Amino acid sequence: MIDRAYRVYCYWKTHGTSALQQLVYRKLANKLHASSNSMGEGDTSQTSVTQLCRKRFESLAPLLTYSIPASSVRRVSIVTDSVSSGSLFGGVGTALIFSALLANELNAQLRIVTRTQRAQPENIDHILALYGIKLKHEVQFKFAAFFDQKYELDVKEGDLFVTTSWWTTAATLPSVPRESIIYLLQEDERMFYAFGDDRVKCEDTLRNGDIRFLINTKLLFDHLATDGLSNIAAKGKWFEPAFPAAIFYPRDKQASKKKRFFFYARPNNGRNLFYLGVEVIERAIAEKVLDPLEWEICLVGKDIPAVVFDGGYVPEKFENLTWSQYAELAGTIDVGLSLMSTPHPSYPPLDLAASGAVVVTNRFGNKTDLSGYSHNLICADLERDALVEALRSAVTLASNTQLREQNFRNNGLAGDWQQAFGTIIKQLSEEL
Repeated sequence: MIDRAYRVYCYWKTHGTSALQQLVYRKLANKLHASSNSMGEGDTSQTSVTQLCRKRFESLAPLLTYSIPASSVRRVSIVTDSVSSGSLFGGVGTALIFSALLANELNAQLRIVTRTQRAQPENIDHILALYGIKLKHEVQFKFAAFFDQKYELDVKEGDLFVTTSWWTTAATLPSVPRESIIYLLQEDERMFYAFGDDRVKCEDTLRNGDIRFLINTKLLFDHLATDGLSNIAAKGKWFEPAFPAAIFYPRDKQASKKKRFFFYARPNNGRNLFYLGVEVIERAIAEKVLDPLEWEICLVGKDIPAVVFDGGYVPEKFENLTWSQYAELAGTIDVGLSLMSTPHPSYPPLDLAASGAVVVTNRFGNKTDLSGYSHNLICADLERDALVEALRSAVTLASNTQLREQNFRNNGLAGDWQQAFGTIIKQLSEEL
C-alpha cells in the first residue's frame, strides 16, 4: 500500500496534477470496460475495434441523453471538462460569460454540464458576480462523466449547447441536433497534438459544416480561415475578449517594494513553452536584465516545479488562485513574460496589459504584432536571446512611467463583455 502511494506521488511530481487526474479516469474507465466484458459481452482475451477505439478516445464518449417535453423556458447548456478553480481562467471563463449572456438574452436557463469533475457552484457564482452578471433563472448543474455509462442528460426541443473544445464538441454531436451546437473555439486545437490520430480527429471536428463556430479574436479567425478551414471562413463569427476596468487595473504598491516580474508557468501545457521561459529568465538574471535585488520574480500557473535561478534565487510561486486573486496579482505586475506557441495571443498577455504591465510574448504565424491591443505588448521571435532582448526593452519601458502610463491609457482592449458579445448574441437570438 505504501509502495503504491509512493508510485502515485512520484508520478504526480513528474507529470503534474492534470496528468495524474487523467490517469485515474483511464483506470476507472478500464475497470468499467472489464466489468462489462465479464458480464458476457465477449471474449475478454480479445478486443474489438470498437472497444479498442473507445478505450483510446474515452473523452469522446457521446453524451447519454433522453428526451423530455418542451417547456416555455429554453435552456443553454455549456459542455466543458470542469469548472473547478484551476479551470476557470481564460477560455472556460469566457465560455461561461458568453453562455450566461446568451441565456439572459433568450430568457433561458443556464445549465453547466461537466465531463471530468463535478461542478462547484460557488465558482460559477464567483465569476458571474465578479462580472456583474445576474441570471434570470436558477442555474442547473449536471455531471456527465465520459467514463460513466450510467448518468442520463435530459434534452428538450429548443435546447442550445455551447461546447468548449473539439472533444466536448465531438461528444455532443451524436446526441443532439447539430444546429443546436455553438462551438466556442479559442485556439487552433490541432496544435495541441503531434501529427497522429488525435490531430486527425480534432481536424475532422473543426471541419464540421453543420454547427456554428464562434472564434476568440480576429487573429485566430484569420489564421483558421486561411489554413484550410473554409467552413469557418464562410460561416464562423469572431469576437475580441473584454477586460473590464473594474477587474483589471493597476494596483497601488508601496514605494519600498521591489518591482514585480510575472512568468506564466504551465509545464504540463507544452504550447506555453515553460522550459524556454525559465531559460530566458535565467539568462535575464545573469545579464542583470532582471536583478533579484530589484525584482521579485513570480511564477504564476499550475504544477510549477521547485526551481532555483542563477545565483540561488528562488522565485515566488502562485498556484490555484481564484479569478479575483489573479486579477489582484496582475495589477501589481511591472513586466511579464507569457509564451504561447500558437496563433492566439492567449489571455495572460492581455490580462497584464489591461492591468498596466509591460509584457513580452512571442510571434507565431500571423501573430507578429499585438500593438493594436496595447503598445505595452512586445512581440519577439521564439528564440532565447531574442526574448531576453525583448525583456530588456520591456524593463526600460516599464521604468518610463510616463510612456508606460500613456500606452496603458491608449489601450485598444475591449472593456465590456456585453459589448464584446452584443452583436453576435443578437444575431444568434434571431437565428435560433
